[in-house]
Amino acid sequence: MDLTYPAEAEEFRTEIRAWLDENLPDGWFDEGFEMTDDERRQFNQEWPQKLFEGGWICATWPSEYGGKGLTTMQGVALAEEFARAKAPMRGDFFGDTLVGPTLLQWGSEEQKKEFLPGILKGQTSWCQGFSEPDSGSDLASLKTTAVLDGDQWVINGQKVWTTQGHHADYCFLLTRTDPDAPKHAGISYILVPMKQEGVEVRGITQPDGTAEFCEVFFSDAKAPKDNVVGGVNNGWKVANSTLAFERGQSATTGYRRFEEEYRLMVEAATANGTIDDAGIRQRLMQYYTKIQILKINGLRNLSSALTGKKDMGTIALGATNKMFWSEMHKAAMELALDIWGAESMLVDAGPETGSWPGSGRDKRREGYPVSSMMSAFFFSRSETIWGGTSQIQRNIVGERVLGLPKEPKPG
Repeated sequence: MDLTYPAEAEEFRTEIRAWLDENLPDGWFDEGFEMTDDERRQFNQEWPQKLFEGGWICATWPSEYGGKGLTTMQGVALAEEFARAKAPMRGDFFGDTLVGPTLLQWGSEEQKKEFLPGILKGQTSWCQGFSEPDSGSDLASLKTTAVLDGDQWVINGQKVWTTQGHHADYCFLLTRTDPDAPKHAGISYILVPMKQEGVEVRGITQPDGTAEFCEVFFSDAKAPKDNVVGGVNNGWKVANSTLAFERGQSATTGYRRFEEEYRLMVEAATANGTIDDAGIRQRLMQYYTKIQILKINGLRNLSSALTGKKDMGTIALGATNKMFWSEMHKAAMELALDIWGAESMLVDAGPETGSWPGSGRDKRREGYPVSSMMSAFFFSRSETIWGGTSQIQRNIVGERVLGLPKEPKPG
């Protein structure tokens, strides 16, 4: 594993730092920096345009599709510098991290020309329509159907846990287009407009009062015939590419949010005296150790990607990484509650900055009835489910990596 970065990446890092220093709000890097609600609202409105003008959204994409054509290591330096600055890096996660790269790999030229510009400019919002009430971990058993009627697909069915479904302009949807084919073979990947009759979105209220996850009901909803990505009945292969993009992001930066959580936990434990508890100290060090393992594994993933290495160790690392960090974070949030104690239930519990890094949320947003630290605790319970449950990840490791017998099917 080579930990040195090439000169071109380090030179590019200097360029990124200069741009961030110039474009982030005054005082951004000062200790205790705060924005009012109005200032944050204005920042959130203006930042995507600044990112687009700077060319930082999807900068690793080929230049002919609006990117900068960065090398892999330049892209790594870009992600690291934005993470260091704690600056938002993308216009729409689902657009530029999942469906955009999928279109680059599988999409037709017409699809790229139609959809990629909106992603690059942060103008189009996307959601992911994969999971169903009875088809989460066993995704290939999905029942939502699409039937071709002239030049339109007619879609019927239900999706669940659809993050940002109530805001999205489009959904990249897995749907069954051949009911007679084997379950993996009769699925298509279709780009479906969300703002139409026949699409109903219902928020699923979480314990913290938010409704980020949604149910989506399709009742004779329509999508153009040409919105199939990668060919009819080839959706399973296309979807696996999307899932690979989801699980392969931020190899060398994902650990940073956990390091910030660790710092805040130590700070709180020192302030309220729980640091004197030997059990608390032990659990803090366990968390710190696992963060460092996550960091090293990220570098191993990067090294494997740069060399094109695909041995069994690389496959095993990819299969275990998601399970590792999600279970690590779930335990860490339980530790956070033990450090804060009953104060965890207070609206103002948690960091003075008003946000808890593990939640990806800001408690100063309207409608948040509990502290953002408590929101992070609740959200951590879902992290072992979305993106592949820990149970399924263990089956993958056992069956595909270790060669163990398949899990017996019930009945």
